[in-house]
Amino acid sequence: MDKVEEFEELRPLLFSIAYRILGSVGEAEDAVQETWLRFDASPTVPASTKAFLSTTITRLSIDVLRSARVRREEYVGPWFPEPLLDDPYQDPARSVELADSVSMAALLLLERLSPLERAVFLLREVFAFDFQDIAEAVDRSEAACRQLLVRARRHMHDGRPRFAADRRERQELATRFFDALQNGDIGGLRELLSADAQLVGDGGGKAPNFARTIVGADNVARLLGSVFPTLVELDITCEPHEVNGQPGAIYRDRDGRILQIFALDVLDGRIQTIRAVLNPDKLDHLGPVADAWAITREVQRTRRRAD
Repeated sequence: MDKVEEFEELRPLLFSIAYRILGSVGEAEDAVQETWLRFDASPTVPASTKAFLSTTITRLSIDVLRSARVRREEYVGPWFPEPLLDDPYQDPARSVELADSVSMAALLLLERLSPLERAVFLLREVFAFDFQDIAEAVDRSEAACRQLLVRARRHMHDGRPRFAADRRERQELATRFFDALQNGDIGGLRELLSADAQLVGDGGGKAPNFARTIVGADNVARLLGSVFPTLVELDITCEPHEVNGQPGAIYRDRDGRILQIFALDVLDGRIQTIRAVLNPDKLDHLGPVADAWAITREVQRTRRRAD
């Protein structure tokens, strides 16, 4: 097996590590590309290609995350990870850990950790690396890595997201939710939401967004049920799709361009949180992006005519 084949075999793992550390598809892809360049330029053959590449991608991702944190502190409104529609890395033995760790809720919880804590936690708890390899990856002693893991577990424990165990149940609930949304069925929406449901949007100051987080089943149902039938009139279509391993949907304009992504957190048979990603910078890796401002103006004109 030559260098290219070795790298391509490990590419899904490398991307998955980088994405979970960074919460950005574009930055993760850049880190993977830089890892390849360093691997290709290395004059020596590593004893373990997986260890070499994992160390390289982890160190690159930690460096990028440190600089990204400064930008996130200045971000306009709530910050969400870039939506991931398909995780390229699959490991049947770690399927639960992989699915839970890529959810929006988990990635937001990981934001509480320092870059080193985040890397150690992911490499150990999600990807099951041994401490020797983790120590090499983060350039710390094994003892230091164990301490970092203890601190990370402590930070993550109380807020760790819990999802419905039955994937089919979650998908059925999501299907009912998006059907009710399309029909403007406020009562139907209310029945599917938890009492303290939240609707939160990430526009980054570059797309129309809610003025604040909408809280409560009645408030969320009324807002969504009043707006989305108008979007349907304007040929906005809903394409159900898993988002970060959880139920969600892609909304497209009449030309097929992406308007927004919805990601749902399901807990105890109800929808707990609805996250809307509208920032075009976080959607363009998925394809052409719609002009959300123009669509918002069209919605307002349509509703005025109806009144």
